[in-house]
Amino acid sequence: MFLNSKKIQLYLHRLQESFLEENEENKKMLDIYLRYVEGDATDEDIDYANNQLKQNLKSLGLGVLVVLPFSPITIPYILKKTQEFNIDIIPNWYKALSRDEDSLK
Repeated sequence: MFLNSKKIQLYLHRLQESFLEENEENKKMLDIYLRYVEGDATDEDIDYANNQLKQNLKSLGLGVLVVLPFSPITIPYILKKTQEFNIDIIPNWYKALSRDEDSLK
């Protein structure tokens, strides 16, 4: 099943928006870490920054999976196994793409 060009364009636009949102969150994360070094960050700030770092590492991990040999076979297998063990490896920005308000019609 092929998507028409308008759906692809819409999907790419939403993907771009989610990356831009992540960039703002990444800037905030780095600012919090700098304030931590200076001794000005609260525990809540550090929790936020650590969560954002975790999301970035999840994104990086998925990127590594894509370049592996046999990735069309290994990615679904890994996702199934992580689901069985209640391990979340999907970044929040990707989850946002599949929410009802963001889904493609």
